[in-house]
Amino acid sequence: MLAQKLHLLRHNVLSFVSSRTGSDLTRRQYDVIVVGGGHAGTEAAAAAARLGAETLLITQKIMTIGALSCNPSLGGVGKGQLVREVDALDGLCGRAGDSAGVHFSILNRSKGPAVWGPRAQLDRERYRQFIQSELLSTPRLTVLEGSVDELLVSQPNPEEPGHHRVTGIRLVDGSHPILSSSVVLTTGTFLSGSLFMGQTTSPGGRMGDAQSCAGLSYTLKETLGLRVGRLRTGTPPRIVKESVDLSLAQLQAPDKQPTPFSFLNTHTRCKPEEQLPCYLTHTTPGVERVVRESVHLNCHIQQDAKGPRYCPSIESRVLRFPGRRHQVWLEPEGLTSDLLYPQGLSMTMPPELQLRLLREIPALHRAEIRTPGYGVQYDFVCPTQLTPSLQVKSTQGLFLAGQINGTTGYEEAAAQGLWAGVNAGRTALSLPPMALSRTQSYIGVLIDDLVGRGVTEPYRMFTSRAEFRTYLRPDNADLRLTPRGFEEVGCVTLRRYKKAVSVRDGLQEALMALQSVALSSTRWREKLGNISLSENKSTTLNGLDLLQYKDVSFEMLASAFPECLSQYFEYSQRLKIEAVYRPHCEKQSREMERIRSEESLSLPSDMDYLSLPVSLSQEVREILDRVRPNTLGAATRLPGMTPAGIIHLLNYVLRTGQRNRHTEHRNRSSQKEGEKGQLCASNIPISQ
Repeated sequence: MLAQKLHLLRHNVLSFVSSRTGSDLTRRQYDVIVVGGGHAGTEAAAAAARLGAETLLITQKIMTIGALSCNPSLGGVGKGQLVREVDALDGLCGRAGDSAGVHFSILNRSKGPAVWGPRAQLDRERYRQFIQSELLSTPRLTVLEGSVDELLVSQPNPEEPGHHRVTGIRLVDGSHPILSSSVVLTTGTFLSGSLFMGQTTSPGGRMGDAQSCAGLSYTLKETLGLRVGRLRTGTPPRIVKESVDLSLAQLQAPDKQPTPFSFLNTHTRCKPEEQLPCYLTHTTPGVERVVRESVHLNCHIQQDAKGPRYCPSIESRVLRFPGRRHQVWLEPEGLTSDLLYPQGLSMTMPPELQLRLLREIPALHRAEIRTPGYGVQYDFVCPTQLTPSLQVKSTQGLFLAGQINGTTGYEEAAAQGLWAGVNAGRTALSLPPMALSRTQSYIGVLIDDLVGRGVTEPYRMFTSRAEFRTYLRPDNADLRLTPRGFEEVGCVTLRRYKKAVSVRDGLQEALMALQSVALSSTRWREKLGNISLSENKSTTLNGLDLLQYKDVSFEMLASAFPECLSQYFEYSQRLKIEAVYRPHCEKQSREMERIRSEESLSLPSDMDYLSLPVSLSQEVREILDRVRPNTLGAATRLPGMTPAGIIHLLNYVLRTGQRNRHTEHRNRSSQKEGEKGQLCASNIPISQ
């Protein structure tokens, strides 16, 4: 059904594009033009259109919209949080993942729910079909197949900051300019992209596709004067599944019950019993030997461009960590695909050596390669030149999202794309730009890190980057973001908003019901049986307090008090997580409020930041030492400063300040006592 609908929509769009002459299309004034049809571009175009902006998405090939260029997976630790937040703001990738997933799992289950990582292996074709179906049926969104040659630039609006203003684009075919109020560039690895395999180099951003036009790079560097750097990434070979001996690999089963990414879904398209397994194997000394013997034939690994720290090639791993045994995950590419994706074996050596390397792994001793791995080098724009709305500071109306900002991964690209699309649409509709604080979302953390710190290597999201991660959990992304997305931003549909409000109200009622049930420790033990509640505890505890205990579940409480709790079974997991993290979140809220209330606190001018006896990263110490802010508020606004660093600094200054004030008061008191003693002594008559 979906395939038939997609075929009809694709036919209609292609007919529409081919039936209009270039002049017909370009006479129209668009609100937003999005360049690029990857994860950032699709989210940007959809978000701008949802906002009410007339949007044009330009991509080199309509058929590759929604393609999973590298790993057929979505989510993970940190990345899964981004997917949930994109979904909470009505983005596409979460629902696409639920439609295309073939292996669902929650990573990090051994740790707390705040750092759980929802993840899924995807069917490449299903994912592409879903994204194309959504985009090609989105109101106010036109899709055009083409390549952008340059940006149209004019004098800026003198009432707004910036040296230039973007007014549209020009296609490489020489047709008339296409005008717009805002442009979002999501060029991925295509901006001056080069492909590497062995000693062979060719232009392109993905195998089978050309790089972006040189005119676009020229506009960014020469016309707009942006600082541009060079990064690299790569992809592994695709292996024929039948050639792999899976009996020599360790089977990794999916979760028995798939957990959907989207808050709109209660089930995934793939039934639990239909899920496919993954397999784990490892590299051998033979792999390291092949890498070392082929370094001189691998020009990509010898380049100066920075490679990814968090998803490096097997060549980089071997050269950086000699003698180690590295994991290799054999992942399915779809329900009907005959290929496996060897996660962890990204490589750029000549194809014949790639095959030799693979066969050094026992499970792959007879492996056959369908498509060899290759490396990509591409231009990125230093993201410190952007505002928190992802607009270029020096250029009005120009927004950047995705790998052009120095990130890696589908999820980081999708998150940026959504927010850039939102702000491009708001700018075009004469609405003020919006920003997300890092205290509100992982998307806020991502953007704040990019525009505040910049990148020296491809950026990847981790839960450790979020100081307030106990609050920024995957389970509550809808409560944090959906109401704001509807009421303030304008990118959330009424349907999703109503669902989020219903959940919010239901949870609030359930929390109140839990708090209304209060018993002594003795009575709770009588009600629930053998629970780890201290017998010495004599205070009264309510249901919410009790739910914080590890061996107490909502189902236990509901069975004890069915008349007031049984109606809230659908929220049982969310209530458990809320109860566990409520004390931590309340503490973090107090800390955030302290930061706001103490902004005017003076910082000593002679403070030795490099040796302060507090928990500060070396990066934060160097920033403070270099700038030496006068107040705590000034410190919070420094690029690279984190809320955690500010809290540690605040506590130190207050603690030492109170100690100094106490010492000063004691010294003054001693001085007064001494003066008083001298005065009394001077009045004593001398004995005769």
